[in-house]
Amino acid sequence: MSANLLKSLKSMGKAEATAAASRAWSALLTAREHVMDRAELALSHAELPPLAWYDVLWALEQAPGGRLRMFELAEKLVVARYNLTRIADRLVKAGLIERQSCSSDGRGAFCVLTKSGLRMRARMWPTYRAVIERLVAAHLKPGELAVIEASLSRVAQVARAEDEARTAASR
Repeated sequence: MSANLLKSLKSMGKAEATAAASRAWSALLTAREHVMDRAELALSHAELPPLAWYDVLWALEQAPGGRLRMFELAEKLVVARYNLTRIADRLVKAGLIERQSCSSDGRGAFCVLTKSGLRMRARMWPTYRAVIERLVAAHLKPGELAVIEASLSRVAQVARAEDEARTAASR
């Protein structure tokens, strides 16, 4: 963050800071919605599965052994469990993931990336990447992208910490 921006933020009153945060949040949500819509459209035109499938496949690809429990997957994706269950069912039906029972918890199951799932995620990436390049990378400087990444990572970290504290308190 530049010294001038930091100085101006510190000089803001609480109401001004809240208004600035509200405008930034609104801009973030609006941009996200438009970019996601374009990504969905591009994937559809390329006769590829929806973006939610990509997100699940990517999360599993990044996981050790290409597998996660449903609750772990839900945390990584920040998706309502019922939506994730529906998406996972469709991915299983398409042969892109498998469900494996969890030996330590008879009720639990792992979602496991299949070789077909790995190939599908790789097929989807060029289409998704092109949207990101066209609508995000082409309009922001590397320094701006770094500030956005660092800033949003801090916001996510604080939100996760609050979730963990709330979960711990409810035990």
